[in-house]
Amino acid sequence: MLDYSEPVARLIDEFKRLPGIGSKSAQRLAFYVLRRPKAEMDNFVEALREVKEKIVFCDICNNLTDVNPCLYCTNPKRDRSMICIVEEPYNLVAVEKTRSYRGLYHILHGSLSPIRGVGPDELMLPNLLPRLLPDNNEGVEVQEVIIATNPTTEGEATANYIARLLKPLGVRTTRIAMGMPVGSDLEYVDEVTMDKALTNRHEI
Repeated sequence: MLDYSEPVARLIDEFKRLPGIGSKSAQRLAFYVLRRPKAEMDNFVEALREVKEKIVFCDICNNLTDVNPCLYCTNPKRDRSMICIVEEPYNLVAVEKTRSYRGLYHILHGSLSPIRGVGPDELMLPNLLPRLLPDNNEGVEVQEVIIATNPTTEGEATANYIARLLKPLGVRTTRIAMGMPVGSDLEYVDEVTMDKALTNRHEI
């Protein structure tokens, strides 16, 4: 960074802190910012400031929201007998896109990963168990908890941990099915995906 002036070098360093952004990408982003009109960048800065000031965690499901509780938790049309657990807020969006799930959500904001030092205490789990009680769920008893963590080593470990946590409570706990994506070719499917597809096969 010695070739750049101090403000530019600092901007590049800040961009490098973002997930998935390396040195080259950080430099491209920094010079993109420098080329844009000041008014456009003022709007960008204001958007960043506003999101940090106005967005909070929903007290019930941990979703990111500007109203607390969030619109999902307060929607009277949602099925309160079902809770879908996802790792991140953008996973909730993926589930919503199906238009087939009408229950509630619980966002963990991460997954178990001993390598990265992420244990159960780092996940937003403490407010999950109280939600299963009718007294904390508008009088409705939760009939099913769907664990929709990612099909990764961390996601599987998280799913298994939560399943063990819920087992003594007697609530039905399910895991989303995994296997062949629609439109894919068997030739290019890895062995883990193929194994999941065979395990989760169903009668037609």
